[in-house]
Amino acid sequence: MTPGKSTADITSDGYHKHKEDAKLMIDAGLEAYRFSISWSRILPYGRGTVNPKALEYYKSVIHEIFEKGIKIHVSLHHLDLPQILQDEYGGWLDRRIVDDLKEFADLCFREFGDKVSRWTTIVEPNVYGSAGYDSGIFAPGRCSHPFGLINCRAGNSITEPYIAVHNMLIAHAEVVKLYRMKYQGKQDGKIGLNFYSFWGYPFSNTSADVEAVQRVFDFQFGWILNPLVFGDYPETMKKICGPKLPNFTASQKKLLKGSFDFISLNHYTSAFVRDNSIILQISPRDFFSDMAAIVTASRNDTSNSTFVPTHPQVDPVGLRYLLEYLKENYGDFPIYVEENGYCEAANMSALDDHARIDALRGYIGATLEAIRNGVNIKGYFIWSFIDVFEYLGGYQSSCGLYHVDFNDELRPRTPKLSAHWYYNFLKNNSEALFSMERTEDLQNLLHSSL
Repeated sequence: MTPGKSTADITSDGYHKHKEDAKLMIDAGLEAYRFSISWSRILPYGRGTVNPKALEYYKSVIHEIFEKGIKIHVSLHHLDLPQILQDEYGGWLDRRIVDDLKEFADLCFREFGDKVSRWTTIVEPNVYGSAGYDSGIFAPGRCSHPFGLINCRAGNSITEPYIAVHNMLIAHAEVVKLYRMKYQGKQDGKIGLNFYSFWGYPFSNTSADVEAVQRVFDFQFGWILNPLVFGDYPETMKKICGPKLPNFTASQKKLLKGSFDFISLNHYTSAFVRDNSIILQISPRDFFSDMAAIVTASRNDTSNSTFVPTHPQVDPVGLRYLLEYLKENYGDFPIYVEENGYCEAANMSALDDHARIDALRGYIGATLEAIRNGVNIKGYFIWSFIDVFEYLGGYQSSCGLYHVDFNDELRPRTPKLSAHWYYNFLKNNSEALFSMERTEDLQNLLHSSL
């Protein structure tokens, strides 16, 4: 339940204001823009009948952005599974969803692919699996006692996270195969998968905590990346989970391995990891127990609660460490940072968002340093361009470069200080703004733009 029982029925009203927003993208100097296409909006029955108004809307959005010379990055699936598929066969818990996602993807490739540069199949499958099917705080809100963070009506936290993600990975690989065989040659786009990331520091310098960090990385990142790069799950997961971790067939391993042109990640914070391997003596266990570690936002937090980064700590060097870890452990493939940013309480005083500028300066600088260290980073996207309805924070959390007044039915957009900073950063194409402190001269410079 979001704060105030708010909904995303209208949110920032991009349905009616996408042409205005495309103009703002030019004003802000954007080179690329990323958004999701809603499966539920395009195919309200999950398959078959197409919603013509939805098709018309997305064609208009893509046309407006494309005609302005901005590269388009599209995510195909980010939590919004058509409810009818959840009701019919349990959504991601059933293998039938593979064909249904392929049908949706095929439609999108056919209708929009001539103008889309990059396709991301599924966003954050690792969080989708753990938060949707273990803790229950994400859709479809499934969990089982005593593991869930909410009182779920149904679910099995012990097995369902692994089943759901297993099907997501197979569906991803099938969609990539479809795109490569049918569309990529003539459309010349690229396709990949996204995962949620955070950097982990050992809670102490003990070998147990150091090993726990790697175990967390295997469960959080390797769960998704190992099948794509090596064709199978990490050995750590197979050893701890045993038979409840589904097996890939030989043909599925072949299909999965190399099923990406790029990997993208969402990154907001770092965390501290404390060994909890004693829990492996207990059975049954959920996904978080299998990880055998306690993840906390700070060393001052000695609780055993599940890590939910609703108030992430800004740690730019953690992003650099992560990017370098990916290259060292998985190879020199292209990487996009598809989400990174800074959120704060929503209010008009947030127009002077110095904290966001500091965070962005740090994270962009860390990304640049990773590039200098040889990481093959192809792009960086700020979350978010304008204020939107946030999945966990509703309208109480403001993440955009542009403020949206949700109390005004016209949903006016107002550039924050960070929008001016980002414009100048892109325009100057230099590191000059990295060295600027929070001074009146900086405010005068930034307010002179846009």
